[in-house]
Order: sequence, then structure tokens, then C-alpha cells
Amino acid sequence: MFDVFLYPVSAILWFWHKVFGALSSPDSGVAWVLSIVFLVFTLRLLLVKPALSALRAGRRMQALAPRMRQLKEKYGKDRQRMAKEIQKLHAESGVSPLGGCLPALIQLPVFLSLYWVLRDFTPGATSNHVFDRAGVESFLNADLFGAKLGNWLSQPAAELAAFGTDHVHMIAVGVPLMLIASLATFFSLRSGLTRQTATAPETAGITKLMMYLAPVGMLVSGAFFPVPIGVLLYFLATNVWTLGQQHFLTKVVDRAEIEQRGTGPA
Repeated sequence: MFDVFLYPVSAILWFWHKVFGALSSPDSGVAWVLSIVFLVFTLRLLLVKPALSALRAGRRMQALAPRMRQLKEKYGKDRQRMAKEIQKLHAESGVSPLGGCLPALIQLPVFLSLYWVLRDFTPGATSNHVFDRAGVESFLNADLFGAKLGNWLSQPAAELAAFGTDHVHMIAVGVPLMLIASLATFFSLRSGLTRQTATAPETAGITKLMMYLAPVGMLVSGAFFPVPIGVLLYFLATNVWTLGQQHFLTKVVDRAEIEQRGTGPA
């Protein structure tokens, strides 16, 4: 179903591997690590505009939160009337309830495709979309400080030994990757919690819960499920990018709102 995305995503990874492979060795861990990181950065850069649209739509919905609460208090017992009034409010304000969801839905197939391209570097595979068998083997043989990019922490010791690594190296590399990615996720969610508590307290509790569950879930999945080091690198790169992007886009939207208020009617 995602083939329409998988091939372009793998092509971008192939491009960056050619670039960094030319600067070092194509089979080196450095070339593959940088290729994964720049693959993530390339895709996230292409998706900045939908992310900005989603943030702006979310701000407009947050601005309507007090009026929404008033309508619910006034028409809470008349569901049909309340739905009509909320629909009218959205129309008058030019706000769509789906405005913040659609950009996220556009991004989701790209993120899933990126994840699956990295997961499809499997032993015995003759190809991985744009990559041929030699490319697959190059990825599987690459290592980061002794940890193979195609292996995972919970893999049996005998299988790790067959690839020339062990649990000591896998843990030494995998655990820091998971910890940094988890911290980036935590701070990303926490940075949006203060504004959400002030404008939409009814959903702030869910965000606060996710602020703790998401990092823990990442640690658990990385430690006990077949999540290769290459995929952990993807988690790290995308979560660090998300943290930085959220900070940058929030400033852009804040500045636009201040300028709009400054040029508004006195």
C-alpha cells in the first residue's frame, strides 16, 4: 500500500549513502548513520509546510476554546442545537475542525514508509526497493561503535555473534540512542503543555499522560522488541528534529500573531 512512498524514501536514502559513501567508505557505519540522519532531515524539511499549517490550525481552534465551553454550558442538554451552534461558530471564524488533522494525515504515510524502508534491510533480502542485494548487505555489515545497524538489543547472542557483534556493544550504543530520543520526545510534549493547559484544559490531561507514556514506550520497545539500531537512529533523528522544529515554528506563529494584533483595529 505504501509502495508509492517506499521507493522515493529509499531513493533519498540511496542518494545520501552515495554522497557520504564517496566521502568515506560506502560500507562504513559513519556513511550509513549520516545517510539515515539526512534522510530524516530531508523528509522533515519537505513536511515543514504541512506542520506549520497544522500548528496554525491548532492555534485557531485553541482561540475558540472559551467560546466552545460557553456553548457546551449553554446547550449541553440539547446535543442537536449545540452541534449546530458549534458548526456556526466554526463557519464564522473560518476554522475547520479537521484543519489540524489533515496535515498530520498527509505526513503519516511518509513517516511509516521511512520506518519500513529501514526495517526492510533484513538478512537474506535480495533487494530493498531502490537498493540491490549489495546495498542490503552493506547496511547489515555496517556498525556503529561495534553495534550492527541491522541488529537489535533483544536478539539472541548466537545471532548477534553471527553478525560480528554482541549484547555489550548493542547495549552500549542502543541505550544512549533510546534515552536521547525519549528525552527529546518528553521535552517536545512538555513544551506544548503550558499553552494547552491555558487554552484547552480538557485535553491537557491526555497530553500530560502521553508526555510520560511515549518516552517509556520508546524505551520498552527498543529494549524488548526487534527494533534495529538503524531504526533507533531514525527515532533519535526524527525526535530531535521535532523538538527543534516545534521551537522554531512556535516562534514563527507567535511572531505572526503579535504582528497581526499590532496591525489590527485600535
